[in-house]
Amino acid sequence: MERRTLTYFLSDLHLGARYFDDPRQHERTVVSWLRSIAPTARRLYLLGDILDYWYEYRYVVPRGFTRFLGTLAELSDSGVEITWFIGNHDIWIFDYLPAEIGMRVIDGSLVEEIDGHSFFMSHGDGVGRLPLGFRMLRSLFRNKICQRLFASIHPRWTVGFAHRWSSHSRKLNGAGSLNQEKTEPLVAFACEYAASHPGEVDYFVFGHRHVLLQQSVGHGAEVVILGDWITHFSYGVYDGRNLQLHSLSDFGIPSALTDRKSREKQH
Repeated sequence: MERRTLTYFLSDLHLGARYFDDPRQHERTVVSWLRSIAPTARRLYLLGDILDYWYEYRYVVPRGFTRFLGTLAELSDSGVEITWFIGNHDIWIFDYLPAEIGMRVIDGSLVEEIDGHSFFMSHGDGVGRLPLGFRMLRSLFRNKICQRLFASIHPRWTVGFAHRWSSHSRKLNGAGSLNQEKTEPLVAFACEYAASHPGEVDYFVFGHRHVLLQQSVGHGAEVVILGDWITHFSYGVYDGRNLQLHSLSDFGIPSALTDRKSREKQH
C-alpha cells in the first residue's frame, strides 16, 4: 500500500457551469482524479471556484454535485486533510459543507507550513491591486445584510440568474491569459510580498486567473498559479521537497476536453 505523503492543490473546477457540453461528465472526470490520488494524498487544498455557483440556505442546499461531494467525504473519512478556499463563484459556503464533509473552509488568505516549507495560499481574487468595481462587488457579496436579502429570493430565480451571470462572464473574458511577467497581478503581489517579508514564504499558490504559471519571485520564493479544469485540467503536487504542476494526462484520465478533441478528429 502506498504511503500518504503528498499534498495536492486544485482550483477553478467550476463544477455545474452551464458552458460545459456535459456537466455530469465533467464531474465524473474530477471524481476519477480524486479517487486516483486517494492512496497517496495526505492533504488536499481546494483553492476556490470549485463550484460554479453555491448558496447554502438554512434548511436546504442546491441540487447536484452528489458524486463530487460524496468523494470528498470519503477522502476526509479516510484521513485526508481537506481545506477549501472560498472563491468568487463558491463564495456562499457557510456551515453545511464543512460539517458534512469534515473540512476546513478559509475565506481569504492563509500562510501555513507544510512539511517544512511555508505556503501563502489564496484563491487570488482578494490579493494585490484590485479594480474599484471588483472590490465593491466583492464587498457586496460578503455583506451579511445583502446575503440575507439574497436568501429571501426564491432559488428558482437566483440559481438561474447566477448561472447566466457566470456564462456571460466566461464569454466576455474568455480563457485566461498571462500578462507580461511583472504586470501579472498575482505575480506582482507575490514579488512585493516576498520583498517585504524576505524568507517568510517559500511558495505562493493561487487560482482565479485560469492560467498556468510557476516562476521565481526572488528571496527564495516561487509563485504558482494552478490553471483550471476548463482548458488546462491541471493541479499542483508537493512531495515535501518541491511543488510541481501536472495535468490529467499524467494520471491517464481522459478529460472532457481531450474527449471533445478526439471526437473532432474523427469527424
